Amino acid sequence: MAPEEAGAVPQVATVPQDGFFYGGQAVIEGVMMRGRRHYAVAVRVPGTGEIRIERGALTAPIYTHRVWKLPFLRGLALLAEQIHLGTRSLSWSAQVNAGAQDIQIGKREVAVSLGIAMVGSLLLFFGLPLFGASLAVPRSNSFWFVLVEGVIRVALVLAYLSLIALMRDVRRVFQYHGAEHKTINAYEAGWPLEVPGVRPASVLHPRCGTGFLLVVLVVSVLVFSLVAIFHPNWFWLVVSRVLGIPVIAGIAFEWIRLMARHRTHRVVKVLLLPVLYTQRFTTREPDDGMLEVAIAALNAAREGEQQEAAPRAAAGAQAPEGLGGAGA
Repeated sequence: MAPEEAGAVPQVATVPQDGFFYGGQAVIEGVMMRGRRHYAVAVRVPGTGEIRIERGALTAPIYTHRVWKLPFLRGLALLAEQIHLGTRSLSWSAQVNAGAQDIQIGKREVAVSLGIAMVGSLLLFFGLPLFGASLAVPRSNSFWFVLVEGVIRVALVLAYLSLIALMRDVRRVFQYHGAEHKTINAYEAGWPLEVPGVRPASVLHPRCGTGFLLVVLVVSVLVFSLVAIFHPNWFWLVVSRVLGIPVIAGIAFEWIRLMARHRTHRVVKVLLLPVLYTQRFTTREPDDGMLEVAIAALNAAREGEQQEAAPRAAAGAQAPEGLGGAGA
């Protein structure tokens, strides 16, 4: 399959080469890629320019237990993964960059920063929309209240992404985000994992976390509209927003997973347009050095999967010899 023009959405295979959908995220001066049971983070070290790689196995029950593979529960697992693996990868990349500049960042500093960020996010993207909707619509148990709340939340998210994109360091993270998408798009299309082969791929991808965020916002309007039927007071209104997070995440994950699998269908192509468009806020065209880092991360994650699969394949090949007399 020949690479398409840059910026276009590649017509990739519905199921990747090894039957698994690799994912990842941008970190500070690098990219994290996640496989079935292994992940890898590749970071470009400031000053030296070398690519440093951190590998790890995904052994926690949230990654391995079959219950977390069930529909709708997969969305909860995704949230937990973003908190666990995403935070770990981001922290490691920050430590690599800080160490290259003779700056020490301890676990306490990282934990405090993440705690402040989480509280700020809850106030900005949950508290403020509720407050704004209450000023515009007096009845908190009406559909219009939920709709206005959802519109305010979407506007806040897009405005926030637009503002932080003005910062140079954030723009570089968005470029690495584009590099991650290009690499996965190229891999799923069967293109060579080399800079010339990855460069023409699109910076947009149907399974992107930014697109997932948009679907979450849409689903939240639908779910909270059902809550409004029960005429909750302000206490239960706030409680419903907190308890509704896992429900909304589960529904949104299945929705975007379904669209990703059937992305070539005419109707799905139309539904994917806003999902893909929102990624313009968090992706930028990467340079070749960033592509090298993303490719290194994906190759390292795949190597971990292959190394684990090799002993299993060898054991499977030897098994018939021991059972030779018991068969037909």
